[in-house]
Amino acid sequence: MFSQGRCAVRRVCALAAIAVACGATAAFAVSPAPVGANHGMVVTGQHLASDVGAQIMQEGGNAVDAAVAVGYALAVVYPAAGNIGGGGFMNVRLADGRSVFLDFREKAPLSATEKMYQDASGKVVPGLSTDGWLAVGVPGSVAGFETALREYGALTRQQVMAPAIKLAREGFILGQGDVALLHEGTAGFLKDPAAAAIFLKDGKPYAVGDRLVQTNLAKTLEAISKDGADAFYHGGVGDGIVGASRAGGGIFQKADFEGYKVREMKPVECNYRGYEIHSSPPPSSGGVIICEILDILEGYDLNRMGFHSAEEFHVLVEAARHAYVDRNNKLGDPDFVQNPIAQLLDKSYAAKIRDSIPATKATPSADLGPGKDLHEGAQTTHYSIADAQGNAVAVTYTLNDWFGIKKVAGDTGILMNNEMDDFTAKPGVPNMFGLVQGAANAIAPGKTPLSSMSPTIVTKDGKVVMVIGSPGGSRIITITLEAILNVIDHGMTVQEAIDAPRIHEQWLPDVVLAERMALSPDTKAVVEAMGYQIKEVEPWGLAEGILLGGPSIALPAQGGGDAQPLSLGTQAAGDYKLFGANDDRGPAGSASGF
Repeated sequence: MFSQGRCAVRRVCALAAIAVACGATAAFAVSPAPVGANHGMVVTGQHLASDVGAQIMQEGGNAVDAAVAVGYALAVVYPAAGNIGGGGFMNVRLADGRSVFLDFREKAPLSATEKMYQDASGKVVPGLSTDGWLAVGVPGSVAGFETALREYGALTRQQVMAPAIKLAREGFILGQGDVALLHEGTAGFLKDPAAAAIFLKDGKPYAVGDRLVQTNLAKTLEAISKDGADAFYHGGVGDGIVGASRAGGGIFQKADFEGYKVREMKPVECNYRGYEIHSSPPPSSGGVIICEILDILEGYDLNRMGFHSAEEFHVLVEAARHAYVDRNNKLGDPDFVQNPIAQLLDKSYAAKIRDSIPATKATPSADLGPGKDLHEGAQTTHYSIADAQGNAVAVTYTLNDWFGIKKVAGDTGILMNNEMDDFTAKPGVPNMFGLVQGAANAIAPGKTPLSSMSPTIVTKDGKVVMVIGSPGGSRIITITLEAILNVIDHGMTVQEAIDAPRIHEQWLPDVVLAERMALSPDTKAVVEAMGYQIKEVEPWGLAEGILLGGPSIALPAQGGGDAQPLSLGTQAAGDYKLFGANDDRGPAGSASGF
């Protein structure tokens, strides 16, 4: 087994700007070669969890077994976002061609009400949906993992959970990335004795080289290993969470846990330049909006335009602007609202949007509706897994904010989510990330909040080509989208595609976010003259991806002829079949294969 992790140093050099300014096909980012392997590949935001997934496949497990093992391991070694106190989505593509999407997202408690975060005058009360037990949705991760393992795994629950239990019971040595994340939660931990007892050392933050032991979490994991999801939803673990909620002013009741169900759904699917995209359906907006943007962009030759040229920037931003209008106003939990997916993914609908895009100027967002400012975060985690048999799994799961409400449920050792903030507390009022949404995402008992999580699998002729996803709040969609475009349209390796500097547009506010060196000075001047407001911000997202069959794909030759492989700035591929890439922005993650 071998893996590769890197410090979060921005390595995009001046060649990237030169490539953009010249309209080159791809940004010549100074990225290492992706990690190659033949039998299995796991890419996560924490290197120990990546190694756990690879170990499970070495022991005879398939990609689903590894995904469940990684999910539990991340709950131990990546407590900022890895979880059994939250929820998420699992996108599974099996070697026999079957695709299934598991929704184990958090749900609103049965006692939740549409106006629970408003005062008597109808004003939203700051902090109610983010800081305390009223902010917690019913967790789904344990039910999701149990369903995946039972239906699609090959190993026992005891086998796949053993590594996580050992990491919790014996502890693990903290690296710089681990400590940096723990420091994000210090202020909150100090307010909760149960959290402070675990995540602080004598009331002080942990340091690099310290060992983090989580004895109570180990006991909880052992109970789940023995009795499965029943231990969580019908047994002592759930009872402990309900008790902690009640003691803290929350509204959980036993029926919330006993009634939790995982939804097995069909992924949202679309075709882009001969590749099949399989992504997240509602209650996630991710797959629908990725496909809507791809449908619009399919009418343009992005390869000819060049990576982040003024031409590509214009059509990419305009396509995203229009799609996010639909995201924020038309989508929600399919058990509660009618989602117009067929309309949004109709190629003729994309053509109408394309026809409305001005040739040489920006569309003012105000022309498409009112809204509020954005403040976005990256408080979740994604991991990608593939095996040599042709199985692939993409998982994105979350506590919402880093460490959720920063409270541990009694003696369970479980950090709880603050996912209720993803609902519309009041139409037109922004959530914790400044995202403004409509009535389709209003709170209701048992309802799942709208999400942007986009665990995505790309196939061609029925065979898996790419596994990709990222954290990043509403920016998850454009992170995942750009990685796909960088591979399919610009011929980058999966590592280059993920490391390349990003841009983001989400309709409102009327500003395009850009990482450093995402645009050359000349390109920036051109698009600003077209009416775009550019705001340069710190790097965002922690994408984890796998490319199968080669370090890059074959691009159509210019002017016709045979397809030619294009791989910029990488080492020779050797004989490897699986190529994994951990985002350069994530200091603790790694790609691990064998």
